[in-house]
Amino acid sequence: MPESDQSLGRKILSFFVKEEEPAPSATGTPVAPANAAPAAPRPVANPTSTQPTVSNVPPRETTVPGTIDPKFADHFADVLAKNNQPGPDYFEFRETLRSLSNLGLPEDKQYQAAWASFKALAGTSDVAILTSTANHYLNALNKDRDAFKKSVDAALSERVGGLQNEQKRLQTENEALAKQLIEIQKQIDSNTNRLKTIDGEISDQSEKINRNGQNYDITFGHFTSQIKGDIDRMTQYLK
Repeated sequence: MPESDQSLGRKILSFFVKEEEPAPSATGTPVAPANAAPAAPRPVANPTSTQPTVSNVPPRETTVPGTIDPKFADHFADVLAKNNQPGPDYFEFRETLRSLSNLGLPEDKQYQAAWASFKALAGTSDVAILTSTANHYLNALNKDRDAFKKSVDAALSERVGGLQNEQKRLQTENEALAKQLIEIQKQIDSNTNRLKTIDGEISDQSEKINRNGQNYDITFGHFTSQIKGDIDRMTQYLK
């Protein structure tokens, strides 16, 4: 019975991402190794597309930069599983090679032993079947990378471009507000200086007005007293 994409994807993933056995804790509970990548849920296979979509990736990841990301490791395993060719090929050879990695054999002996096992399984002695199928999977991954880069560019244009536009807008607003603040400060300084001179002007104007009022009263008294004096004299002298 042929393997499902999911089970084959898990096998492919084990070829490229070495899984470490968790060390038991003091209570007997397995503890993940310190350098192990964080666990990530396995993505659901999409029959129409195998490219990762950047817009579905959270804006902040906890994955340490420069390490194997479980999310992408699972994705690449799915890409390879969907591009798996029928019959023994590079991946069967890779699986045999992986099983020999713990035997302490030199690298050349590992490859030779894996090749001998593969020839018996595939019934062929043509090494080209390995290189050609390996290149087939490389091409599948390269196509996926190209699609991913396009989605990265689109995400950068949408998200970062939008943020940059907002940044420019806010900077322009701040510059305009700063100019307004300068003009406001100039007006405040001008008003403050005017307030200082107004105090003296109030005193001067008050003194002038009060003095004019006093002069008016004195002059008024002078004129009215003369008229009243004339009235008294006219009454006295003119009979």
